[in-house]
Amino acid sequence: MNTPLLYTFRRCPYAIRARLAISVSGIAVTECEVSLRNKPADMLRISPKGSVPVLLLPSGEVLEQSLDIMQWALAQHDPEGWRQDRFGAATLVETNDGAFKQALDRYKYPERHRNQPQLASRQQPRHEGEDFLHQLEARFANAPFLGGERLSWVDAAIFPFIRQFAAVDPDWFATAPYPKLRQWLDGWLASARFASVMRRP
Repeated sequence: MNTPLLYTFRRCPYAIRARLAISVSGIAVTECEVSLRNKPADMLRISPKGSVPVLLLPSGEVLEQSLDIMQWALAQHDPEGWRQDRFGAATLVETNDGAFKQALDRYKYPERHRNQPQLASRQQPRHEGEDFLHQLEARFANAPFLGGERLSWVDAAIFPFIRQFAAVDPDWFATAPYPKLRQWLDGWLASARFASVMRRP
């Protein structure tokens, strides 16, 4: 194997952010689109956890976490300066992957929480998720991107999850008090970079 092999799933937000970093690095990888109902035996052999993304390097090393894949790709080549952590923006990724992701899952799938009345509708988890949206909107008051004047890995790491949150109730999101966040999201959605990583392998 001469090129890294990436096991991925097109709509998975973790896989999307890994593919974005690989794309900006310009590194050639072979992509294997995974059916979540029929996961490849080769993938499960090297990564028994069974979730994507998984990157198998030519050396045999396996990267099983999306952020590790992002940092690996950008360490190889970072022509746009994505690796810089400006103004401590990396702490936003911790919140995104923790409390916000939990709220997002409950917001998307309220039917999974029918035994918890406070979570059986979308209102409560949406309010919880909005705590993070407020933080992001405040960031955009001073700069067009989360780390300042230029895109960084932090924007790429968070964007796929905001995309999912906005898609749960597009009519609500279109009028919610987050105009700068919407502008940032729309920029990503219209970008050639995003289009390129969403093409089927």
